[in-house]
Amino acid sequence: MNTRTTPLPLRARRRRRVIITAIVFAAAVILAIAVQQSLSVAFADATHSDPSPASTPVPTGDITGSVIAPSEADGVIRDDDKPTVFEVDRVAVGNLDPALLEALQRAASDAERDGVTFRVNSGWRSPALQERMLQDAIIQYGSENEARRWVATPETSEHVTGGAVDLGPWSALDWLAQRGSRYGLCQIYANESWHYELRPEAVDDGCPEMLADPTADPRTKR
Repeated sequence: MNTRTTPLPLRARRRRRVIITAIVFAAAVILAIAVQQSLSVAFADATHSDPSPASTPVPTGDITGSVIAPSEADGVIRDDDKPTVFEVDRVAVGNLDPALLEALQRAASDAERDGVTFRVNSGWRSPALQERMLQDAIIQYGSENEARRWVATPETSEHVTGGAVDLGPWSALDWLAQRGSRYGLCQIYANESWHYELRPEAVDDGCPEMLADPTADPRTKR
């Protein structure tokens, strides 16, 4: 009986192809796991970090309390020391309009039951701080027209009157987007998800339609 066998060189080539295929497959699996882990970390960072509103830059330079270098007395809030809406000893919180502050504290108390904490990124601001922020924004955006889409003048800013607050983190903004109108708290500008003001009528009628940005607000034209 004549038995045919595969020549040894052919078997060796097949074995080599099998080994190479296995190595390529293993490398692909390792790469896929690495990419997945990287995306998971990036998503977690984005989910848990505070928003970085263009309207609330922290002034740089020496902090001594002037237009050139505003201090905490002007309403400056540092990234590593953001107060809750209950820390009224901080002027950025304590100088907010009393009705707005009361609504924020009621909402924040209810949000805490859902495991959500409100943090104030920016609240009341002195005219000096507002002017400094506007000048910084002009440098950042390259023109006053573009800057004023994010930062109002000291004469027209609701932050200067204590009538506006910028909040975070994202979990708080999501909570407010769903429930804020119950407390009369409304997002005013479509480009600023963090900027909230008090609209008492929203409790019954819902929040008004958002304006595109501050330049569309009649109050900034006065």
